Amino acid sequence: MSMRASAEPPVARPIGGATHVAGVIGWPVEHSLSPVIHNAAFAALDMDWVYVPLPVAPGALRGAAAGLVSLGFRGANVTMPHKTESAEIAGELSDEARRLRAVNTLVVSGDTLQGHNTDTPGFDRFLRRDAGFDPAGCSALVLGAGGAARAVALALGLAGAARLKVAVREEARARDLVAAVDGTGLQVDVIPFDEAESVTADLVVNATPLGADGVTAPPLPAVDPAVVVVDLLYRAAPTPWLVAAREAGAEVSGGLGLLLHQAALSFELWTGTPAPLEAMSAAALGALAERH
Repeated sequence: MSMRASAEPPVARPIGGATHVAGVIGWPVEHSLSPVIHNAAFAALDMDWVYVPLPVAPGALRGAAAGLVSLGFRGANVTMPHKTESAEIAGELSDEARRLRAVNTLVVSGDTLQGHNTDTPGFDRFLRRDAGFDPAGCSALVLGAGGAARAVALALGLAGAARLKVAVREEARARDLVAAVDGTGLQVDVIPFDEAESVTADLVVNATPLGADGVTAPPLPAVDPAVVVVDLLYRAAPTPWLVAAREAGAEVSGGLGLLLHQAALSFELWTGTPAPLEAMSAAALGALAERH
């Protein structure tokens, strides 16, 4: 997948009565890149679709979700703080959404909402297609145990990874992650956050907010050219943590790849059409460059 921005982005179609509508539910939601990414995809394929932000306050999700059906939406992405409640109200859940107890994609099917979590298969696609990394049999270190870390751990478990160390400040925070990968065969060890630097692994993933300020960085274990290091934060420039890993010789990637692949999977669930990743990537990069 190329990360080069297109000089002339496609022109969006006019919105009419036959236009299909999707959106993103969250609070707040104005920071989301999803409208930029999906509307670029629709324009690139000349599809009569539009994607809109849907600010939904805490406590108002059930009414908003019912509105998707009654208003004829084709579906919606779900972001914080509604992912867990979305799993509770969806009529049907994918295996990933059930294991993670979190939904990031709703599909309207008749009068039923189907709940999916595309972060897990999106991370798997990203590893294989962008990073060129096959997780089968690998050892991994994940920093953090929140929603993103759980999706990553499940992706690794389903892909046949052998061992995972999860670095957290409090062991109890990893309980849901361990439950999510139960039965996959993945061996999980929970370690204190400050012991992460001593871990040896084939894959290292930062799933914490550390580094978002462009100054701080999480602990970095010893790495070499055989190690793949991923920071799930997506920025126009590499985070300090990724810079340090690259200088140490590791193969590094930011979080934009995961963002794009999970978005592509949502797009495909709604439309039944392969997502135009080049156009989506160009739009995301352009928006990030404007912000930063």
